[in-house]
Order: sequence, then C-alpha cells, then structure tokens
Amino acid sequence: MNVFKKIVYLEGFKKDFKKLKKKFLSLTKDLEVFINVQLKLYHKRNIDNGGIVRASGLGIKYPEIYKARKFACKSLKGTGSRSGIRIIYAFFPDVDKIEFIEIYYKGDKENEDRERIVRNYG
Repeated sequence: MNVFKKIVYLEGFKKDFKKLKKKFLSLTKDLEVFINVQLKLYHKRNIDNGGIVRASGLGIKYPEIYKARKFACKSLKGTGSRSGIRIIYAFFPDVDKIEFIEIYYKGDKENEDRERIVRNYG
C-alpha cells in the first residue's frame, strides 16, 4: 500500500538522484525506507523526530516545502541518519501528494537550489 496518494519525482530530482546513485549504491532502497518510515511518521502520524523542517524564506505558501536533514544511507556506514544527504520536497496536504524537488550530498553542495524551488512553485 502506498503511503501517499501520489508521489512525483521532478526531472531535476531524477538527474540529481541518478548522479548520487553512482556514488551511493543503496540510495534507491534508502529512499523507499525514507518515504515509508520518515515521511509517513511526519505527515501521517504527526511524529516529529527533528529530521524534517519546513523550508523558510522562499515566499511560497502552497505547496508546503520541506527539507529532510536526516536521511539514513546504508552506503555511508557509521553515519546513521546524519549521512549528509538532503532531500527537498513539496507536500500538497489537500491531495495527499509529495513532489521530490532535489536531492544532494552536503559533501558536494552546501545548500539547496532555492532558484529551482521558486522556479517550480513561486
């Protein structure tokens, strides 16, 4: 059973993911666990473990834009949920939809692409 009615991967996310997957082989499974556990707990059960924060300063009220700071990656042994991988996504609560916008590794890039987010939703 799907956790959300609809999950969409934007083109930019797909490109980011493909590039990171070469470096972190467990990424496909890790993303699946992230959706089925962390996103479900946060958006369906209202349980906040501090790993997901609302993105601020974008001037976007809808959809809700979030940054996941805790993302467990098995390819990064010993880091647990503090892997350094970040995911930016949009949540549409009224239609129960998630759109993945960006995924990046903090070792390669410090912050999210705010222009990409505003371009898609601003």
